Amino acid sequence: MFLYGLTLQRSSSITHAVHGNFSGTKQQEIAVSRGKLLELLKPDPNTGKVHILITVEVFGEIRSLMAFRLTGGNKDYVVCGSDSGKIAILEYIPNKNKFEKIHLETFGKSGCRRIVPGQFLAIDPKGRAVMIGAIEKQKLVYILNRDSQARLTISSPLEAHKANTFVYHMVGIDVGFENPMFACLELDYEEADSDPTGEAVQTTQQTLTFYELDLGLNHVVRKYSEPLEDRANHLISVPGGNDGPGGVLVCAENYITYKNFGDQPDIRTPIPRRRNDLDDPERGMLVVCSATHKTKSMYFFLLQTEQGDMFKVTLETDEDMVTEIRLKYFDTVPIATAMCVLRTGFLFVAAEMGNHCLYQIAHLGDDDDETEFSSAMPLEEGDTFFYAPRALRNLVLVDELDSLSPIMACQISDLANEDTPQLYVTCGRGPRSSLRILRHGLEVSEMAVSELPGNPNAVWTVKIREDEEYDSYIIVSFVNATLVLSIGETVEEVTDSGFLGTTPTLSCSLLGENALVQVYPDGIRHIRADKRVNEWKTPGKKTILKCAVNQRQVVIALTGGELVYFEMDQTGQLNEYTERKEMNSEVVCMDLSKVPPAEQRTRFLAVGLADNTVRIISLDPTDCLQPLSMQALPATPESVCIIEIGGGEDETGAQKASGGLVLNIGLQNGVLLRTTLDSVTGDLSDTRTRYLGTRAVKLFRVQTQGSDAVLAMSSRTWLSYQHQNRFHLTPLSYESLEFASGFASEQCPEGIVAISANTLRILALEKLGTVFNQASTSLQYTPRRFAVHPDSGNLIILETDHNTYTEETKENRKQQMAEEMIEAAGEDERELAAEMTAAFLRESLPEDKFGSSKAGPGMWSSQIRIVNPQSGETVQKIYLEQNEAAVSIALCKFASHGETIFVLVGVACELLINPRQARGGGEIHTYSINEEGTKLELVHKTVVDEVPSAICPYQGRVLIGVGKLLRIYDLGKKKMLRKCENKYIPNYIASIQAIGHRIIVCDVQESVHWVRYRRHENQLVVFADDTYPRWVTSATVLDWNSVAVADKFGNITVLRLPADVNDDVQDDPSGTKALWSRGILNGAMQKVCEVLCMYHIGETVLSLQKTTLIPGGSEAIVYTTVSGGIGMLVPFTSHEDHDFFQHLEMHMRNESPPLLGRDHLAYRSYYFPVKNVIDGDLCELFNSMEGSKQKSIAEELDRVPSEVSKKLEDIRTRYA
Repeated sequence: MFLYGLTLQRSSSITHAVHGNFSGTKQQEIAVSRGKLLELLKPDPNTGKVHILITVEVFGEIRSLMAFRLTGGNKDYVVCGSDSGKIAILEYIPNKNKFEKIHLETFGKSGCRRIVPGQFLAIDPKGRAVMIGAIEKQKLVYILNRDSQARLTISSPLEAHKANTFVYHMVGIDVGFENPMFACLELDYEEADSDPTGEAVQTTQQTLTFYELDLGLNHVVRKYSEPLEDRANHLISVPGGNDGPGGVLVCAENYITYKNFGDQPDIRTPIPRRRNDLDDPERGMLVVCSATHKTKSMYFFLLQTEQGDMFKVTLETDEDMVTEIRLKYFDTVPIATAMCVLRTGFLFVAAEMGNHCLYQIAHLGDDDDETEFSSAMPLEEGDTFFYAPRALRNLVLVDELDSLSPIMACQISDLANEDTPQLYVTCGRGPRSSLRILRHGLEVSEMAVSELPGNPNAVWTVKIREDEEYDSYIIVSFVNATLVLSIGETVEEVTDSGFLGTTPTLSCSLLGENALVQVYPDGIRHIRADKRVNEWKTPGKKTILKCAVNQRQVVIALTGGELVYFEMDQTGQLNEYTERKEMNSEVVCMDLSKVPPAEQRTRFLAVGLADNTVRIISLDPTDCLQPLSMQALPATPESVCIIEIGGGEDETGAQKASGGLVLNIGLQNGVLLRTTLDSVTGDLSDTRTRYLGTRAVKLFRVQTQGSDAVLAMSSRTWLSYQHQNRFHLTPLSYESLEFASGFASEQCPEGIVAISANTLRILALEKLGTVFNQASTSLQYTPRRFAVHPDSGNLIILETDHNTYTEETKENRKQQMAEEMIEAAGEDERELAAEMTAAFLRESLPEDKFGSSKAGPGMWSSQIRIVNPQSGETVQKIYLEQNEAAVSIALCKFASHGETIFVLVGVACELLINPRQARGGGEIHTYSINEEGTKLELVHKTVVDEVPSAICPYQGRVLIGVGKLLRIYDLGKKKMLRKCENKYIPNYIASIQAIGHRIIVCDVQESVHWVRYRRHENQLVVFADDTYPRWVTSATVLDWNSVAVADKFGNITVLRLPADVNDDVQDDPSGTKALWSRGILNGAMQKVCEVLCMYHIGETVLSLQKTTLIPGGSEAIVYTTVSGGIGMLVPFTSHEDHDFFQHLEMHMRNESPPLLGRDHLAYRSYYFPVKNVIDGDLCELFNSMEGSKQKSIAEELDRVPSEVSKKLEDIRTRYA
């Protein structure tokens, strides 16, 4: 068995984000890491939309990310610390749209180790040095400089190691042009480690340590160290030199302290708390994230607490001494892993879980009525300030980046009867969780829809002048009329455009610099800028059937297959070419490519004929209207379209290299052909086919990201485009359209105007490169598991959150706090207190914005929700009591109750997470469900002594994993009846699957156990297990002997039982046999000998399924990850294919080593050697390599580059 790994949707969680001028222009971009991906985002300052410039798979874990710029430079570099044991300095090259390695310096072993640097990065603010540190002991400093050619140079590393020391955080201190300084939060554990009593642990203090890089002596000195009173977690560097006082803000539990050396006294202020918060008052408050904004005249910090509330922090200085810290509540945003304040006034928030947000900073919060707190205000030790959270005031949300992270559970099924299966994923955490339905397709934003007086049959847009950026007219053609609409603030009909309105239009275009041409059945109308009109009429009774126009040429096909060619001369006059060309069959479609820049004409005309051929005809004056090449087709062509791949302009406005011409042919049987057209000889080669739908395929040229794309309309509309050097052919998630044209206006520079029935629609495609579009429904708590009701298609979702109150407890707690407030008030304040408590009881902050109250460890709240996935409405909610955590669910039919479906929910009572212990045991709640799948009714509850972690129907009964016990239950009248039990699973049952009479049980730590139920002896016997420990998170059965398992370290393994396994084994019922002779290695007597496939994904996989994603496609293993990634492992159908991809992968490893220096083979073999799986992500990098490298690899494989690309595309389109 050989598999090919494909990523369908890359992971969407962001672990680090930094901003800078990476492309060297004035505009700032944001570099983000998504675990094993490095991505560059560009927020558009005009529209506020975030565009992805480039995504690079680094085949390694990005552990830290920083931007730095050399003194006096105008371009930022990216510094990465990763698991490769190397420090990587990257530069973004805009005209190639790629990251280039400038330096890759090895300093240690690979892997994420405690004492190998890479976890922390700190940059000297003047760009002279970088410090890279490990969690423990090692720190290295590199000096950065320029050589005589202004290239970046890097020194040998200077050591700043200290044994027995943990590092919590590290920053570069702004000291102007003095010797560079770095500050570290450290903890020396030497005493605590050697103290057997355990008292030293309590007294060990954290220290703030300053390291100085002496540029003169070229070494690092541990300059100064001071113990901290509070345990700190975060440091913020304060602007220094001429911009500010320098030093650091130390963020600790409940306090923020400003520290600097010299005479500067410490300035300390408490972190404010929410007024009337339901949280435990003893709970500490931490700062989790910060952003600094600095201009020439001022600077401020934005700090975010673990509730999501942001504070604006400013420092008051007297000469160079800081006198007070001022804090002001700013706004509340989702809890972030990183925040970036951009010069354009945007705030980018990379959320820890859920969608990432881009905000516009509307106000700096200086002149509002929000209370400002200061360190100068007198407070008792332990007291703090209070504020009231409110809706956004200073920030305005302008864009959201969809993020599925974390995907908790996923099921793939066609519940909506759309032919193509949908992915139902539950994702998110706490009140920001959601159920999302993913469909294969691009999301379409509908800008406008307007009704037309009748059913139009075509639509075009034209500019009035060549140098105009936006379109001026929309021309709509009806059966017997043409309507001209002008585009401005609104779209209105115009009558003086010069177009003939009493006839249908076949095509229209801008001609030359400022003239228009309209082709209609009886002739051609050439409209000059001064509204003079020249007409060319068709001879005799002939009419124009088809036409093709571009900016300088017009070709028409008359009845009888006669081609007439016109070209514009220097004076702007249209001249007919003397000869006409008779085709031997009726012309059914034709197209001209665009005129190349700085040329008079395009050379190629594509003509589709009724005899099932497409011909390329030359328009060069030397061989005008002579056929150049021909392609025979399997069916009649419906439309043709020639586009240029690549081309357009890059970020800096420079012309990008063209990738050649492609002829797209849409056939009447619903197939799209794409053929390469040689731009010199006109030869056709390398044809690729794709079935799009049941209707004939019509093609339209549109613009995406400055280059040509094709809109192909069949029963669904598809977009064929290039994005980040890769070809995409994706359906639009929109109703079917009939005709379309590109549309450019101020609001929508790359839109599409289309017609559907009697409506005119203006659409925009903003999320290019995505594979799925999403429909989202909000949930209240973190969704853990869900089941699908087979008859109605409704989803039954278990939502469970730790550290939260149920609604009922929350109300009781509010009442209790209100009573305390009234009691605490004096006699004369009673009325005021009553008013305040009434206001407090009335106010209710939406938890999806402000987070839920933290109740403390061991406090759980759960609910069972039934959702109709099509409408998104919640049909029923069942609340569980406080401290009941729903953990597992299954739909079961019992032999004693015929076809009635019961829903079994496993509930843990008073569960403590660490160490895991269910103090109240567990319960199994049995519900009956009605036929419509809309109502659950509790039948009974069964008390068990451990957590019922997995439930699986089995032969008219049910298997339940209770802690580490595997039990069979049957349905009784008052509770579930225990029929049988096995005690030999080692730790805790993570999942149970059944196939036939075999049961596959996964242990949380000890991999897979195969179990057989012996009905006559009523025994569950473990007849085989695995020799390796695997920390299983999910599993799926592939066949009678094989199972695919995913573990928490990001590996997917396919295990198979040997052919000679006997599952009819005897357990010893008498107990006389000695315990040690019962099995091998303390386990079962038979072992899983065969590991068929082994592959490291790099992200924790939480769901696995064997399924198909396209109708009629082959089955594959689809996985989803905790970071929001979706991928699949597809089986090879022939040895020849496997052989080809194996060699391609081998060459790609040599020719395209990973960006951050991690060895690709070692990365995919992180925990176990990779086996029988080919990395599709690496193979697909072939398409974005330089032409010369592509050629050399293809020659090694005895192919040409286009064949390799075709193979890569075929294997992807066959499965997804």
